[in-house]
Amino acid sequence: MNACARQPRFWPAFLLTSLILAACRPAATPAAAKVASSGFTCPEPQPRQTLTSTTLNLFVWTEYIPADILECFGLVYGVTVNREEFSSNEELYAKLEAGAAGYDIVHPSDYIINVMIRAGLLQPLDQGRLPNLANIDPEYLKLYGDRADYVAPYQVGSQAIIYDAERVPAPPQAWADLWKPEFARRMVFVDDSRVIIGMALLSLGYSVNTTDAGQLAEAEARLRELVPNVKLFDSDSPKTALIAGDADLGIVWNGEAFLAQREKPSLQYVFPREGAITFEDGFAIPQTAPHIDAAYAWINYALQADVAWLLLQDYPYTVPNRAALEFARANHPDLYQAYADSAITNTPAATLLAGARVEDVGAALTLYDRIWTEVKGGQ
Repeated sequence: MNACARQPRFWPAFLLTSLILAACRPAATPAAAKVASSGFTCPEPQPRQTLTSTTLNLFVWTEYIPADILECFGLVYGVTVNREEFSSNEELYAKLEAGAAGYDIVHPSDYIINVMIRAGLLQPLDQGRLPNLANIDPEYLKLYGDRADYVAPYQVGSQAIIYDAERVPAPPQAWADLWKPEFARRMVFVDDSRVIIGMALLSLGYSVNTTDAGQLAEAEARLRELVPNVKLFDSDSPKTALIAGDADLGIVWNGEAFLAQREKPSLQYVFPREGAITFEDGFAIPQTAPHIDAAYAWINYALQADVAWLLLQDYPYTVPNRAALEFARANHPDLYQAYADSAITNTPAATLLAGARVEDVGAALTLYDRIWTEVKGGQ
């Protein structure tokens, strides 16, 4: 006899009916997996957070967040993800400082984090709502210091020199080498004021964070000599000109260098003798964020190991997410090994800590801004 038809004797009718219905109800089937347009199966949030918001507004760096993460977050939470992109810390800061109030997540880097904190533009993170922060390697977390109270770590890395070994027989080994006349109009630089001014300061033996007006004047004079020899400034995709052969050397981020080398193995990345310039960035929540619950859900999902490993595939800078690296080693060993073996991207935390780190220079920032505007304007 079918088990659902068996009815124990002498049980109250209401209890008997409830038991039969429970036993005979079809087993619940798991929700169908969400699949991104690329074919990537979206991981379920771990843990899933309860949202009332139906929208998430991001203001993030160009070419820096894997498309699958963006699409999957929208799919697994059923929210609309709106993304706006910027190309420099200065652009990000200017927009928020001018009163832009619709962003739930912003993506600041290094010195601008402190500037935004000082200006009251960011809210402290409730780390209790971000259990996946535990995935961050404590050694890389040291790079953030107190900024980790406001920013959830995303990626870290360096800015150094790249060159095409097939087209540059005597490659540069120092920042000062970029002033050599044979490199004129052959270079691409990231469009980043603090990096380029900082590079000029390092070439003179000064700190990238100096507030000394005399030292900055020397750096400005040096840059007035160099900037006319730069073929282009590009913070969206500086690797493009190098891969195409439109530039033979320059200053790029390590992740861009790694991706460029995948396409063109003759491209080499070198830490200058004076020291590379390092960075760290992450996700922050503006004081005016309208969808706080979605913002926390986004950060926690982006930190999830089976999500964050996508950085190694799409934007392999230096990944501080230890759990993501372990996931990649177990599930995508070729991808992991390529990352682990690369001196470009797998930079030890101690090396980054020893590099030239761009910090908040307080009121002297206006001097840096003036130098950059006038030097770039005379290009």
